[in-house]
Amino acid sequence: MTAAQEDLVRARSEFPEIDTPRVEDGAAIWRIARDSEVLDLNSSYSYLLWCRDFAETSVVARGSDGEPIGFVTGYLRPSRPEALVVWQVAVDGAHRGRGLAGVLLDALTAKVTAGGVVREIETTVAPDNTASDRLFSSYAERHGASLKREVLFDGGLFPEGTHQPEVLYRISPVSA
Repeated sequence: MTAAQEDLVRARSEFPEIDTPRVEDGAAIWRIARDSEVLDLNSSYSYLLWCRDFAETSVVARGSDGEPIGFVTGYLRPSRPEALVVWQVAVDGAHRGRGLAGVLLDALTAKVTAGGVVREIETTVAPDNTASDRLFSSYAERHGASLKREVLFDGGLFPEGTHQPEVLYRISPVSA
């Protein structure tokens, strides 16, 4: 077993409370995203909507007090419903580095593949986001899936002019 696999096994026992997000979790999820200092922060309103409208394609980890300590948000692509788009993954600073993001991604995959429709994961990663690259690369390896990368959005498409390109990661096949 590799060190990454050992971390995942330990994290599964350390963070057993993986749940469907509720509207009441929106503010905490927004704070976790803000405090990540890596994610593009959406409005607090969008996180409330996400917890309402995309709860079935998202997961949240809860601490011992029941408050969110990490999350993965996703949605099914309207034009390709077999593709789960992972929108954001974030873990509260106090809980990082212990494999929780991998546990969350595995839990979400199990949740959305149970119906048999979802067969691949899509996400985008900025070239300098090594943590996300490691997360999705190790996920693909752990699940025996292929990982293909290609630039989805060139940095010049973003209005601020300083955004890095967003690289599409396509992982398939996925299963529970």
